[in-house]
Amino acid sequence: MKVYFATDHAGYDMKESLLSYVRDELGHEVEDCGAILFDEYDDYPDFVVVAAKNVAKDKGSMGIILGASGQGEAVVANRVPGVRAVVYYGEPQRWQIDACGEEMDMVMSTRKHNDANILSLGARFISIEEAKEVVKKWLSTEFEHEDRHVRRINKIDT
Repeated sequence: MKVYFATDHAGYDMKESLLSYVRDELGHEVEDCGAILFDEYDDYPDFVVVAAKNVAKDKGSMGIILGASGQGEAVVANRVPGVRAVVYYGEPQRWQIDACGEEMDMVMSTRKHNDANILSLGARFISIEEAKEVVKKWLSTEFEHEDRHVRRINKIDT
């Protein structure tokens, strides 16, 4: 699978670590959409929109975007049609029980039920170790393709 990355200065160091982790340890193809150099005055929309457009165009690909909280980055990504970006900035205090009785955490839910294709990480809220764990879990969790989930995603897209 191809994974597009983007960040501004706030997530730059974490992005650099995750790029090699996803490529070398998880075995995915990666593309760095920026920032290519650390610049404390850069603006995340410049890089995030590039990754989001690539994910929307390249069906079956995924995106990992990073920022201080990940919130603004997700807002930018979600403005691109076909993108479903979700934010992660720490483990929730509890897991959910879905309508079928399955227990799952937030990360699994965003893939299984929402078919999220971009994960936005709050780099100032999590460690690199936690980021690696959540990225691995998120990339390896498949969308369930249940009718109710497909129906809801189609409604979002229209």
